[in-house]
Amino acid sequence: MDKIARIDLGAEGGPKISFEEVGEYTGLGGRALTSLFVAKEVNPLAHPLGAENKLVFAPGMLSGTTGSMTGRLSVGCKSPLTGTIKESNAGGQAAQVLARIGYAAIVLEGKPAGDDLYKIIVNKDGITIEKDNSLKLMDNYPLVAKLRGQYGDKVAYITIGSAGERQLLAASIACTDPELRPTRHCGRGGVGAVMGSKRVKAIILDDAGMKMRAPKDPEKFRDANRKFVEGLRKHPVTGEGLPAYGTNVLTNVLNEAGGYPTRNFKGGVFEGGAKLSGEAQAELEIKRGGSATHGCHRGCVIQCSGIFNDKDGNYVTKQPEYETVWSHGGHCGIDNLDTVAKLDYMDDNIGVDTIEMGVTIGVAMDAGLAEFGDSEGAIRLMEEVGKGTPLGRVLGCGAEITGKVFGVEKVPVVKGQALPAYDPRPIQGIGVTYATTTMGADHTAGYAIATNILKVGGDVDPLKTEGQVELSRNLQIATAAIDSTGMCLFIAFAIMDQPETFQALLDMLGSFYGIEMTGDDVVALGKKVLSAERDFNTRAGFTKHHDRLPRFFYTDPIAPHNQVFSVPDEEIDQLFNW
Repeated sequence: MDKIARIDLGAEGGPKISFEEVGEYTGLGGRALTSLFVAKEVNPLAHPLGAENKLVFAPGMLSGTTGSMTGRLSVGCKSPLTGTIKESNAGGQAAQVLARIGYAAIVLEGKPAGDDLYKIIVNKDGITIEKDNSLKLMDNYPLVAKLRGQYGDKVAYITIGSAGERQLLAASIACTDPELRPTRHCGRGGVGAVMGSKRVKAIILDDAGMKMRAPKDPEKFRDANRKFVEGLRKHPVTGEGLPAYGTNVLTNVLNEAGGYPTRNFKGGVFEGGAKLSGEAQAELEIKRGGSATHGCHRGCVIQCSGIFNDKDGNYVTKQPEYETVWSHGGHCGIDNLDTVAKLDYMDDNIGVDTIEMGVTIGVAMDAGLAEFGDSEGAIRLMEEVGKGTPLGRVLGCGAEITGKVFGVEKVPVVKGQALPAYDPRPIQGIGVTYATTTMGADHTAGYAIATNILKVGGDVDPLKTEGQVELSRNLQIATAAIDSTGMCLFIAFAIMDQPETFQALLDMLGSFYGIEMTGDDVVALGKKVLSAERDFNTRAGFTKHHDRLPRFFYTDPIAPHNQVFSVPDEEIDQLFNW
């Protein structure tokens, strides 16, 4: 990955491509590259959908290698949903292919004057851009099917659906999985709207004729990768729970902990939780001829995804993940997995974030647009988004805007982004992460659930305030580093509990780049990324007063623990003081 490609969509006479050396970004990848690039080159006061914003695609530091779990693609920009800096990442095949072609990043900048739509083709011979207005307002599944007819099945596709073209603030960017289904999404923050603002509908990545990226020390790299995989396979979460039941293994766990938000965060236990659980889902998938175990990209050894079929054995969608099952299920008072699967397909097809849309529908239900528990009503609201009606455009711009339009008092967002599937009142650590992360409410930014609930990496009582800021700080630093490697975040379970697995990761990075990597280097990288992101947000006008949860979390206790979020503001404000 020795070059960066810039594509100026607003250049006089049509899009222009230029290439440059990696330079100051040498050795970086993923979130480190996207965030440092955006922090340096994008005006923090720019309109996110304007010509000044830039959309950066970057594979991870180990993407395109024989290393396991290295297939995450990072996409960075100024977020139209939050107004903050944004990095959103996804699995699928795109990162591996882009890295093997040799690009550390592809940057979309500028904005076309007209309404022509473009597709970008990237291969070993270079990059070409073509107008293709036949793709207008196509959604992801038919779009990829059409592109496969032109470019075949040995490539990877990055696309946006109609939501991205319409620049809806919940719009995602889809990456195809090994079966070339558009199921892996850079979902959060409205990155799909930024791609739509650049009038880019699809990026086709073809690594034909290219080899795997070679490590500096092949033998040491192979040995480190072997030990790394062994560690993942022997950990109970990455070796047993996730492969058997997927991410949705968490439904029963969180429901029993009283931290499973239901009916727009009015309670912490959903009476229909067992019907939505990973155990029930896996049983149904296998019964219908689908699969409860599947990798989102080649080289994945955790295999936490799956295939969900309908009652007649026909493909519906990939296995809905825990966040999706919660947002479209328990959050909306719905306990039907078929409804959740249909909504998941619609999200992927239209091209919107499943968390943002599920929370938005719950807010809409609170406003009376449908009843909690109304499956048909939820599907009807999603259909409005797909049609681009005025109501659909409101819903497609997320929970905060929907709450404002319909006068809902309690809207679960931070910095404009919907809270995920863990209530911060009985799980105080995740509340700290929601409040402080640089990108709006985001569980992945500092997954305190690991230690608060699953007791991975230690034990911090979820109901108490002590230790939560330190926990979130350490997890946010580690996560920023992991997001830079191209590794799936789920490796954190094993590396937090197994020192030898963490060492294997360090050895993989070190042997690939021909350097010595230590734990201190990982911490330094994470801090560097977070500092750049915080600096961008400060220049964009964000202060400590934005690092807060919605007021109702401080005032309204919920059953069964009947407590509120109570980590002191003074402690929260010290989280980034390193």
